[in-house]
Order: sequence, then structure tokens, then C-alpha cells
Amino acid sequence: MAYESVDQLQKVLARQVFHYTQDAKKAAGRALGTLIEIITFHLLKSWGLEQSIAIEQSLPEYGNPDITHNVEYSLHPILRKSVLTLPPSRVSVTAGRILSHVDETTFPLVGLRQTGAVLLTTDRVLRNACVVANGAHARLVATLVSEDVRGLHIALVEQHAKPYAMFECKRVGIEEGTRKGPQTIEKAKQGAYVAKAVSALHKTRTATGELRGLIFKPDQTIYSKPYAELMTEIVASGDPELLRDFILTVGVVSNHGNWFASDNHNKELKVLAQSYDWLLFLSDDGLAEFITELLLKPTPLLKPARRAFLASYTAEKKKNQFTKVLMAFAADQVLQTYFENNGARIERWFDVITPRHGSMRKLRRQLAQLHDKDWQAIHSL
Repeated sequence: MAYESVDQLQKVLARQVFHYTQDAKKAAGRALGTLIEIITFHLLKSWGLEQSIAIEQSLPEYGNPDITHNVEYSLHPILRKSVLTLPPSRVSVTAGRILSHVDETTFPLVGLRQTGAVLLTTDRVLRNACVVANGAHARLVATLVSEDVRGLHIALVEQHAKPYAMFECKRVGIEEGTRKGPQTIEKAKQGAYVAKAVSALHKTRTATGELRGLIFKPDQTIYSKPYAELMTEIVASGDPELLRDFILTVGVVSNHGNWFASDNHNKELKVLAQSYDWLLFLSDDGLAEFITELLLKPTPLLKPARRAFLASYTAEKKKNQFTKVLMAFAADQVLQTYFENNGARIERWFDVITPRHGSMRKLRRQLAQLHDKDWQAIHSL
């Protein structure tokens, strides 16, 4: 890496990009947080999970639905799907326009309320995980699959409200003159609480320190095994009693001087590691590679993404078009290609903290197993 740490890289961004702001280092730090979220989002897209993704959805606590928590990304069962083609047009691709092309004889919209969302604006800004209609227990989400001379090809999926997995991204920067960010432990506790509260799979420790998992069955009996064994069993299972309220929890933390190293855990990292089912550590080297290739020494492929970033984070910005929610269409297209072409290298940016002996390949396999289950049958019982 050409920089001593991401903290040094943040200072470079502060000088080169955010020099116009009152606190350039803090502005650069916020942008780093956005980049971590975008890396996570496009990693999931490259794994074929885009149509399951919801962004910033409220998840109720298990057994206590009065309390909900927003999470960066949740992955939801796909109950049904339709592919639409909208002819070329210069007008915005609104929820109403999308739904007007649905054949209700094969894809009925009864019980669903249209939203005011826009999938693609006239100035070519894309809304990721665009919710076009809501129902009591499900939502319709539109994703832009491709564009050609015939028009826009859009996947319209009905997502069940209950997810099968969730992802949270955590990053804390260093304030000048301090050893680590003052909010580090608070962010760790927040993430740990949510990870423990939303899933039917509970973690508990015995007096000897053994980590056990337990899950309540509908008849209120408790099913318990060593934690790692029970989690693996649930993911591989087809049993609705085990799957219906299970959520695989995944945390993504960035180093940035606060979380120490993946093999040298401080208190905060230990708190997160024992709370999430999977804890991924995005290394300084990995984040620096992405920022260098995107912004500082841009590869030819990523130049449209760099333009979108600069248009969003300069003094003259008119509208943000480089976030996990809103992304310039041209930037989205090149980022998809970048992640598809560099998948193995990008996965090496991450160290798996939890579970022990875990790997990115194993996480991808578990997400695929959950994605492919017969959720219609599971939720109908």
C-alpha cells in the first residue's frame, strides 16, 4: 500500500477533494464510510443477491416487534418475480410507470400500495433497491437489469418483509490528538445489540465459556447445540420452525486505526465478534486499493465512477449521486464490471474474524443456501 494507513489516505482525500469544507478530514472520513457501504453493496451484487437486497429497512426485534432497528442492508426471500421491458423514453422511470407495465393476470397487485419512488431519473441517477409498492407482509422492489435498443429491462420482485440475512457496516475515524475515536466502543455496542436482538437464534455462554446457540420452537421448547453447529444446521435445513425467524447477521468493520488488526483484537472487536454470526474485517490495504483505483490513480474503467464521486463531494455539487441508495447509472455500470472482473481479489480484502475457520467462500455459500430455499412454503406454514 502506498500509504502508511487509511488515516494517511484520509488526509490525502482531505487535501485533494475536500479542501473546500470547514472540516476537510471529517468530510473525508464520512466519504470513507460511504465507500465501505458501496464496497459491501457491490460485493453482494456480484454474488447475485441484488434482487434480495433492501436498504435501510427497519427490522423488528425477535419477540419484541415494538422495537425496530434500521440496518444498512437486509436480504429478503423472493416470493415471485417478473421481468418487464419499458420502451426507451426521456421521462423518469417512476413506480407508477413500472407498475403500469405489469400483467396483472400473471402478477396481481392486489393488496399492494404504490410508492412515489423513482428508479431512474431523467438525469440518469439510479435508486438501488427501489421499493415501488408496499403490502402488509411484503414489498415490490424494482432493479434495473440492463438497457439496450429495446429499452430498459427491469426485474420486479416481491420480497418477503422478514429477511434471511442482514449486513451492517461500522467504521470510526481517529480524531486528531487521540489514540482512537471516542465513539468506537459505543458503535460496537450498538452493532452488537442489533445483531443479538433481531434473530431467533440466540447466543449464550456456559460457565466454562462455551458458546451455545438456542432457538425457541413454536411449542416453546428450546432447541440447543454448540453455537457453530446449530447455525450450520439451520442454514442447511428446510425446517420452517428453524428458518422462519432466523436471520444470519453479518458485520463489516474497517480498520482505520481503531479496530487494531484482524489477528490482534481490542475490546470493541471482541464485542462485535461474539455478537455477529459473521464478522468481516475490511483491511486498510483493501480499502486503499479501491480508493486509489477509483479516485487517486483512477483506472480507465472506473473514470465514470470517479466523475460521479467528485460531482457528489465537491463544493459545486447539485445532487448526491454516489451513495448506497442513489448512484449515477454510468457509475453503477462500471462498478458492476469492476467487481465482476476482480471478484477473487476483492474478497481477499476481507479477513473473516467470526466464525473461526470461516472464509468468504463459505459465507457466500451460506447466503446462496438461504436465498434458494422454498420461502413460499416456509412462510405459509
